[in-house]
Amino acid sequence: MYRIEKKGFGLRLTFGGVIPPEEMVHWVEDFRRELTEMTAPFHIFVDMRTLVPLNREAQVHMEEGQRLAREHGLGRSVVIFRSPVTEAQFRRIGGATGIARGERYVNACEEPDWETVGLDWLLKEIEPARQRLFVADR
Repeated sequence: MYRIEKKGFGLRLTFGGVIPPEEMVHWVEDFRRELTEMTAPFHIFVDMRTLVPLNREAQVHMEEGQRLAREHGLGRSVVIFRSPVTEAQFRRIGGATGIARGERYVNACEEPDWETVGLDWLLKEIEPARQRLFVADR
């Protein structure tokens, strides 16, 4: 399951459950359409608290979407997660697509006010207090 919502800062993306590659193809198409309406720089809030890690084929489509966002003027992004496996997967994808420097990760299990923390990064550039930097982020 995925959802794309327009917000004043840009887009809010929600990913949940198991997303097969075929559904990721539709997400890329929908995401591409939304990106054409964005004015750079825009920001993206990603809620993937209930997302099951993507299989390899679905990851390829996520990488395509992230590259499109970068090409259309992505400023900052924040990813809200619960699963460390999903976090590691998206950190790797962000490094591969070139968006890692502007992306922050917030563990909803450790940060009860995850939404405010995420929005503070997007809107005010306030670093999440519990941000851990990985080698790919540097």
